[in-house]
Amino acid sequence: MLQLLSNQILWTAILASAIAQTLKLFIYTLVERRWNLERLLETGGMPSSHAAMVAALAMSVGFREGFAGAYFAIAAVLAFIVMYDATGIRRAAGLHAQLLNELVEEFRQVMKRGPQGEPLKELLGHTYLEVLVGALLGILVAWGSFALF
Repeated sequence: MLQLLSNQILWTAILASAIAQTLKLFIYTLVERRWNLERLLETGGMPSSHAAMVAALAMSVGFREGFAGAYFAIAAVLAFIVMYDATGIRRAAGLHAQLLNELVEEFRQVMKRGPQGEPLKELLGHTYLEVLVGALLGILVAWGSFALF
Protein backbone atom coordinates (compact mmCIF):
# COMPACT_ATOMS: atom_id res chain seq x y z
CA MET A 1 0.00 0.00 0.00
CA LEU A 2 2.87 2.35 0.77
CA GLN A 3 4.23 1.82 -2.75
CA LEU A 4 0.89 2.82 -4.24
CA LEU A 5 0.69 5.94 -2.09
CA SER A 6 4.22 6.95 -3.05
CA ASN A 7 3.80 6.39 -6.80
CA GLN A 8 4.67 9.85 -8.12
CA ILE A 9 3.74 8.99 -11.70
CA LEU A 10 0.23 7.85 -10.73
CA TRP A 11 -0.47 10.80 -8.43
CA THR A 12 0.87 13.31 -10.95
CA ALA A 13 -1.56 11.99 -13.58
CA ILE A 14 -4.46 12.08 -11.11
CA LEU A 15 -3.51 15.61 -10.03
CA ALA A 16 -3.47 16.81 -13.65
CA SER A 17 -6.95 15.38 -14.20
CA ALA A 18 -8.27 16.91 -10.97
CA ILE A 19 -6.87 20.34 -11.87
CA ALA A 20 -8.45 20.13 -15.33
CA GLN A 21 -11.84 19.15 -13.88
CA THR A 22 -11.64 22.01 -11.37
CA LEU A 23 -10.72 24.46 -14.12
CA LYS A 24 -13.71 23.18 -16.10
CA LEU A 25 -16.01 24.10 -13.22
CA PHE A 26 -14.63 27.63 -12.99
CA ILE A 27 -14.64 28.19 -16.76
CA TYR A 28 -18.23 26.95 -16.94
CA THR A 29 -19.18 29.29 -14.09
CA LEU A 30 -17.58 32.28 -15.83
CA VAL A 31 -19.15 31.52 -19.22
CA GLU A 32 -22.63 30.44 -18.08
CA ARG A 33 -22.81 32.77 -15.05
CA ARG A 34 -24.07 29.95 -12.84
CA TRP A 35 -22.50 27.43 -10.49
CA ASN A 36 -22.90 23.73 -11.38
CA LEU A 37 -20.91 21.31 -9.21
CA GLU A 38 -21.86 18.46 -11.56
CA ARG A 39 -19.25 19.85 -14.00
CA LEU A 40 -16.62 18.34 -11.69
CA LEU A 41 -17.71 14.86 -12.77
CA GLU A 42 -18.81 15.41 -16.38
CA THR A 43 -16.90 14.70 -19.57
CA GLY A 44 -16.28 17.22 -22.33
CA GLY A 45 -15.50 20.90 -22.03
CA MET A 46 -12.41 23.04 -21.56
CA PRO A 47 -9.82 21.75 -20.77
CA SER A 48 -9.85 18.04 -21.46
CA SER A 49 -9.12 16.19 -18.23
CA HIS A 50 -8.48 12.99 -20.19
CA ALA A 51 -5.80 14.74 -22.24
CA ALA A 52 -4.33 16.30 -19.09
CA MET A 53 -4.16 12.92 -17.37
CA VAL A 54 -2.57 10.95 -20.21
CA ALA A 55 -0.15 13.76 -21.10
CA ALA A 56 0.93 13.97 -17.45
CA LEU A 57 1.28 10.18 -17.38
CA ALA A 58 3.45 10.09 -20.50
CA MET A 59 5.64 12.99 -19.40
CA SER A 60 6.02 11.55 -15.90
CA VAL A 61 7.12 8.22 -17.33
CA GLY A 62 9.56 10.10 -19.56
CA PHE A 63 10.99 12.06 -16.65
CA ARG A 64 11.35 8.93 -14.52
CA GLU A 65 12.36 6.28 -17.07
CA GLY A 66 13.75 8.37 -19.92
CA PHE A 67 12.20 9.48 -23.17
CA ALA A 68 14.00 6.92 -25.34
CA GLY A 69 12.65 3.83 -23.60
CA ALA A 70 9.76 1.48 -24.20
CA TYR A 71 7.77 2.67 -21.18
CA PHE A 72 7.60 6.23 -22.49
CA ALA A 73 6.69 4.94 -25.96
CA ILE A 74 3.80 2.92 -24.51
CA ALA A 75 2.53 5.87 -22.45
CA ALA A 76 2.86 8.28 -25.39
CA VAL A 77 0.95 5.97 -27.75
CA LEU A 78 -1.79 5.57 -25.13
CA ALA A 79 -1.94 9.37 -24.78
CA PHE A 80 -2.29 9.85 -28.54
CA ILE A 81 -5.05 7.24 -28.76
CA VAL A 82 -7.02 8.82 -25.91
CA MET A 83 -6.67 12.33 -27.36
CA TYR A 84 -7.52 11.17 -30.89
CA ASP A 85 -10.60 9.38 -29.57
CA ALA A 86 -11.71 12.46 -27.62
CA THR A 87 -11.67 14.65 -30.74
CA GLY A 88 -12.98 11.96 -33.06
CA ILE A 89 -15.47 9.32 -32.02
CA ARG A 90 -16.53 10.84 -28.70
CA ARG A 91 -16.93 14.30 -30.27
CA ALA A 92 -18.98 12.84 -33.14
CA ALA A 93 -21.21 10.98 -30.67
CA GLY A 94 -21.82 14.25 -28.82
CA LEU A 95 -22.73 16.05 -32.04
CA HIS A 96 -25.10 13.20 -32.95
CA ALA A 97 -26.72 13.45 -29.51
CA GLN A 98 -27.17 17.19 -29.99
CA LEU A 99 -28.86 16.69 -33.36
CA LEU A 100 -31.12 13.93 -32.01
CA ASN A 101 -32.13 16.11 -29.05
CA GLU A 102 -33.02 18.94 -31.44
CA LEU A 103 -35.05 16.59 -33.66
CA VAL A 104 -36.94 15.16 -30.67
CA GLU A 105 -37.72 18.67 -29.39
CA GLU A 106 -38.89 19.79 -32.83
CA PHE A 107 -41.06 16.67 -33.11
CA ARG A 108 -42.60 17.39 -29.69
CA GLN A 109 -43.44 20.96 -30.70
CA VAL A 110 -45.00 19.99 -34.00
CA MET A 111 -46.85 16.87 -32.86
CA LYS A 112 -47.57 18.06 -29.30
CA ARG A 113 -46.19 14.74 -28.08
CA GLY A 114 -43.04 12.73 -28.43
CA PRO A 115 -40.51 10.52 -26.70
CA GLN A 116 -40.30 11.05 -22.97
CA GLY A 117 -37.26 10.95 -20.76
CA GLU A 118 -34.01 12.76 -20.35
CA PRO A 119 -32.27 14.26 -23.38
CA LEU A 120 -29.12 12.52 -24.58
CA LYS A 121 -25.84 13.73 -23.12
CA GLU A 122 -24.26 16.07 -25.66
CA LEU A 123 -20.98 17.05 -24.02
CA LEU A 124 -19.00 13.86 -24.65
CA GLY A 125 -15.92 14.73 -26.66
CA HIS A 126 -13.61 17.67 -27.15
CA THR A 127 -12.54 20.20 -29.71
CA TYR A 128 -8.90 20.22 -30.76
CA LEU A 129 -8.32 23.31 -28.61
CA GLU A 130 -9.78 21.65 -25.51
CA VAL A 131 -7.50 18.63 -26.00
CA LEU A 132 -4.46 20.82 -26.71
CA VAL A 133 -5.02 22.90 -23.56
CA GLY A 134 -5.56 19.72 -21.52
CA ALA A 135 -2.37 18.16 -22.90
CA LEU A 136 -0.36 21.32 -22.16
CA LEU A 137 -1.79 21.39 -18.65
CA GLY A 138 -0.76 17.75 -18.14
CA ILE A 139 2.76 18.47 -19.38
CA LEU A 140 3.05 21.45 -17.01
CA VAL A 141 1.76 19.47 -14.04
CA ALA A 142 4.25 16.65 -14.75
CA TRP A 143 7.10 19.10 -15.18
CA GLY A 144 6.15 20.84 -11.92
CA SER A 145 5.82 17.56 -10.07
CA PHE A 146 9.19 16.26 -11.13
CA ALA A 147 10.96 19.63 -10.84
CA LEU A 148 9.70 20.19 -7.29
CA PHE A 149 9.83 16.66 -5.91
